Amino acid sequence: MNSDNADIGLIGLAVMGQNLALNIADHGYTIAVYNRSPEKTEEFMAHCKREEPSCERVLGFTDLQEFTQAIRRPRKIVLLVKAGAPTDRTIESLLPHLEPGDIIVDGGNAHWLDTIRREKELTAKGFLFIGSGVSGGETGARFGPSLMPGGSLTAWAELEPIWRAIAAKVDPQSGAPLGGAVPGKPVEGGVPCTAYLGPNGAGHYVKMVHNGIEYIDMQLICEAYWLMKNLLGLDAGAIGAIFREWNAGELSSYLIEITGDILQQKDPAGDGFLVDQVLDAAGQKGTGQWTAASALELGAPANSIAEAVFARALSALKEERVEASQLLKGPDIQPAADSAALLDAIRNALYCSKICAYAQGFQLLSEAQKTYGWQLDFGTIAQLWRGGCIIRARFLQKITDAYARNPDLKNLVLDPYFKDVLHEGQSRWRQTVALAVSNGVPVPAFGSALAYFDGYRSARLPANLLQMQRDYFGAHTYERTDHARGKFFHLDWPAPDRPQMEV
Repeated sequence: MNSDNADIGLIGLAVMGQNLALNIADHGYTIAVYNRSPEKTEEFMAHCKREEPSCERVLGFTDLQEFTQAIRRPRKIVLLVKAGAPTDRTIESLLPHLEPGDIIVDGGNAHWLDTIRREKELTAKGFLFIGSGVSGGETGARFGPSLMPGGSLTAWAELEPIWRAIAAKVDPQSGAPLGGAVPGKPVEGGVPCTAYLGPNGAGHYVKMVHNGIEYIDMQLICEAYWLMKNLLGLDAGAIGAIFREWNAGELSSYLIEITGDILQQKDPAGDGFLVDQVLDAAGQKGTGQWTAASALELGAPANSIAEAVFARALSALKEERVEASQLLKGPDIQPAADSAALLDAIRNALYCSKICAYAQGFQLLSEAQKTYGWQLDFGTIAQLWRGGCIIRARFLQKITDAYARNPDLKNLVLDPYFKDVLHEGQSRWRQTVALAVSNGVPVPAFGSALAYFDGYRSARLPANLLQMQRDYFGAHTYERTDHARGKFFHLDWPAPDRPQMEV
C-alpha cells in the first residue's frame, strides 16, 4: 500500500471508533484505521466494503508501523480506546513510530488530570497533544457529534478543518440541530458544534461537566415520569405521549424525545410496556462521579449533579431496597384530584430544575477555570452543546443568548429570561416537591434543585451559626458582619462574656 495516503489516523475500532472513522470518510478525508486486535480491523473493513459508500477512503491496517507510515505529516492520530491505563499503553506503543510535531488526539472519556499530564509529557518529547470530548453516542459519532477539544493551539490548527467538518451542525438562527444525514451524504451548511476550549485538560473537563449535567437531566426526567405514574396513575404509554407533547415546547431536547419513544415501547417478550419489565437499578461509568468529586474539591455548589449520582448509587441497592420496603413504611399515596393542574406543575418543576442544574454546571466550569488557568467561553460551550451531544436541547440557545447579552454573567439564574421563568414557575415547582414529599415519592433531583435556588437567592443563610460551631470546637475563627471581609475573630469558649480576640 502506498505511504502518506491518509489525512488522519484512528486507533480503536469499537462502536465509537468505527462510526467516527466512517463520519470522517463521508466528509472526503482519507482515514487509516488500526485496532490492537487484527480480527477487529478485518471485521470492520469487511463490513465497510459491503455496506459503506465512503469505504474507498478507509484504509485498514493490522501492523502499527504500516499504519503510521500511511498518514501524512504532521500525523494526526485519534485514539478511541478505554480511558486510563489502556490509553497510556496505546500512546507508549505509538511513540516509536512517530516523529516530532506529530499530533495525538485522545477522543476517549479521559480524566482531565490525565490529559494535563499526558500533554506535558508529550510536549517534552516534541509531540503535540489534544484531549477532545466526543459526545453523542454511536449515532453522533456516525453523523455528527459534539466535539470539545483542548490542548495545543498548533495542533488544533491542524485538526480544526476535520473536526468542524464532522461535527454536528445547527441552524445559525434558531440553534436547532440540522439532521437528516445518511451514510455518504453528510449535512451541508450550519454552524459546527465544535470549538477550541483551552489548553491541556480544558476539553476533557468540559466533556466531564457535560456528562454530569447529563446525569441530572436524566434523573429529573425519571422523577417526572415517576410522579406521573404514582400520583396520576398513568401507564407508561400515556406518560410517553405527554413527553412527546412536551418535546414540542420549551422542554424540547434529545432526552425528552427519546423518553417519549422509550415509554411507548411495547414489551416484545409479552404484554404491556417494556419499561415496566426493566430492572430499576442503574449503572454508571464514572464521569458523573468525577463531576461531583471535582465540585467538592473546588467548593462549587453542584448539589443537584451530586444528587443524581447518589440516586444511581441508591438504585443499585436493589435487594436492600426490596427488604427495606417490607420494614419501613411511609404515607399512603393519595392520587391527585386535578390531573391537568398537576401535569402543568410537574412540567414547570422539570423546567425550573433543569435551569438550576445547568446553572450548577456552568458555575462548576467557572470555578475550574480559576484553578487550572483556563479562560472558558461559556457562550461557546453552550453553542457546541446545541447539537450532536446527549444533552442537546432547545433551551441551550437561551443559554447562548444569555452569555451573548452578558459575557460576565455570574450565574444563569440571574439572566433576565431564566429569572422570569423561575419566578413564574416556582409556585408550581414548590407544589410538586411538597406533594411528592407528603406522599412519600422520592424526588431528590427536584428537591435539591429547589434547595439550590432557595439557597442562592438568600441574602442570609445559617452559616453564621456554623462558623461559631467551628470556632467553638476547633478554634477555626469567624468573621463579623460589622467588619470587612477577611478579618477573623476567635472567642475563648465556653466561658460566657469573654472578649473577642482578633486573629
